[in-house]
Amino acid sequence: MDSIISFRDVWKIYQMGEVEVPALRGITVDIKKGDFVAIIGASGSGKSTMMNLVGCLDTPSKGNISLKSQDIANLSESDLSTLRGKTIGFIFQQYNLIPHMTAYENVILPLELQEEDETIAEKRAKNVLALVGLKDKIHHLPSQLSGGQQQRVAIARCLVADPEIILADEPTGALDSVTGKEVLDMLEKIWKEEGKTVIMVTHDLHLAEYAHDIIELKDGKVVRMEKNNKQK
Repeated sequence: MDSIISFRDVWKIYQMGEVEVPALRGITVDIKKGDFVAIIGASGSGKSTMMNLVGCLDTPSKGNISLKSQDIANLSESDLSTLRGKTIGFIFQQYNLIPHMTAYENVILPLELQEEDETIAEKRAKNVLALVGLKDKIHHLPSQLSGGQQQRVAIARCLVADPEIILADEPTGALDSVTGKEVLDMLEKIWKEEGKTVIMVTHDLHLAEYAHDIIELKDGKVVRMEKNNKQK
């Protein structure tokens, strides 16, 4: 199966005054369509940098990154933004919901920004809210929802534009363990039933057990890349 994201000898180097600090050192990985991948590692291992590159929020200092066979370094910012918007949905540790907007309004917003047909947008927003178990909460503000429910709204907002890739950055970091498990169970269900490619960045090894593949970083290098035999 074709790779949906490929890294080839990717380096990311930050300039700190006169000193160059490499955050990633020669990463070569392939993520295939339909994979559920966990990127793990301690603080400072390069996880966040790799997440930004996977999400096409940044470009490499050296090496090549391809998203759907397109080298992101060769795309204009406008074309990259369009490709990213159509291909990748983001779920963050902090839910990033707009406080004065209802669950429904938060979820439909990406489609409004894409100027989607109003009838289609409304139907899709309601469908994804039902998918994440919030059919009866669509008119609630974030402040009227629990942390787990807010993260479900964030997942629905991610899904509404039907991205091929879901990029989840510490998606349960702000939740208790029980609620966090519910959110991961939901992500796993979406991966299996919707055929999405899920890439999860986490320091929590228990969460990594949900993934099909594990990539472990240390000091900016891949130190382990394997199938997960402990998958839940």
